[in-house]
Amino acid sequence: MKNLFFLLLISVLAISCTKNADRPETKLLNKYAAEYVRLGLTIGEYDKDFVDAYYGPDSLKPKAVEGDEFPRDSLLASVNSLMNDIKLLANSAEVDSNKMRANWLYDQLASFSGRIKIFSGEYSTFDQESKQLFGVTAPVNTEDYFKAQLVLLDSLLPGKGNVNDRFQKLANKFIIRKDKLDPVIKAAIAESRKRTLAHYKLPAGESFTLEFVTDKPWNGYNWYKGKYQSVVQINTDLKIFIDRAIDVGSHESYPGHHVYNMLLEKNLYHDRGYVELSMYPLFSPQSLIAEGSANYGIEMAFPGDEKIKFAKSVLLPLAGLDTTGADAYFRALAIKGNLNYARNEAARGLIDDNWSQSKARTYLKKYCLMNDETAEKSVSFIKKYRAYVINYNYGLDLVKHHIEKNGGTAKDPAKRWELFSQLLSNEVTMDELGK
Repeated sequence: MKNLFFLLLISVLAISCTKNADRPETKLLNKYAAEYVRLGLTIGEYDKDFVDAYYGPDSLKPKAVEGDEFPRDSLLASVNSLMNDIKLLANSAEVDSNKMRANWLYDQLASFSGRIKIFSGEYSTFDQESKQLFGVTAPVNTEDYFKAQLVLLDSLLPGKGNVNDRFQKLANKFIIRKDKLDPVIKAAIAESRKRTLAHYKLPAGESFTLEFVTDKPWNGYNWYKGKYQSVVQINTDLKIFIDRAIDVGSHESYPGHHVYNMLLEKNLYHDRGYVELSMYPLFSPQSLIAEGSANYGIEMAFPGDEKIKFAKSVLLPLAGLDTTGADAYFRALAIKGNLNYARNEAARGLIDDNWSQSKARTYLKKYCLMNDETAEKSVSFIKKYRAYVINYNYGLDLVKHHIEKNGGTAKDPAKRWELFSQLLSNEVTMDELGK
């Protein structure tokens, strides 16, 4: 009886989608979506960081650009014209799904304008830039907040003296040797995948390639290639600690970026024909969902003390590392997570207050408990990606709040995975995320 019900439900939905596809407003929205992709890809011809992934039709790719001059004004005019058309459609749409889709496209296009201005050298404040590109403004945290977190950390770290020095001494016990990186990180990814598959059925043939790289401003990156394939790159410029292996396994792959991109491709691009999802513009509200959900995915895959249990039972032995002190290290990491917002303040200082790179590094070492090389790399990241840093911490908090507010708490993991899937399978605006 249940199978019959679901078959009938699927049939009704299929008929509904077919009828919707024939509506004039849907056909017009599809046209605007194609223009959105074509416009984004054109921007990407000049701004090489703008398009993070594209796996749509070749027909939407622009012809090779002529000359090096960035057509700022004509691109802004095209963006504004398309935004006006889409806003009119959103206001008059008779189908709720069309209205939601149009509103999402409108917000994405607003970020196009912001990025065009930045790329052409027109800068604004950190908060204005955050709002323009990602649709939100992250909260401001004072040094008093970070100092209070350091006091908590001071109470549980072994030894005496400077908190940063004591944390680094403890953390250095859990550095993965380079000859152990491949098996340790692959083991962490395999575990993350197993835990994700316990809740989701992933597309057949999905897979990823793991690569170790150097000379990058980031620690790890997922390059989504379409057809459910990713290239996951890990930057080995920096020391990689045992917890980072778990974070990479969850954030970059399962149930993070790899799963997010796959669900969008399957459920929206292929199943519903939303061509706009074939392109991922990096500097857009979509990245706040991507990074926030990828970070929350770590907690999804390894709730409670599961992270430390897996590290002690599998990863540390595989890395040839002693488990002594691991409990204290992971407790310290939990508090250190509350210090992540200090990275935003360093970015504010660099962007708004003309901080020197030296001052920013000192701030990051003091309040983010970074070592010298990590602080240096973080400053390089901020100089290149600017307000993007809010997506990791504020994005995480917004995703977490959205899911838990709607019933996806640790007490109801099934509901949490269900809500997480919905978030990863739909076009979610910042207004909807806040609900």
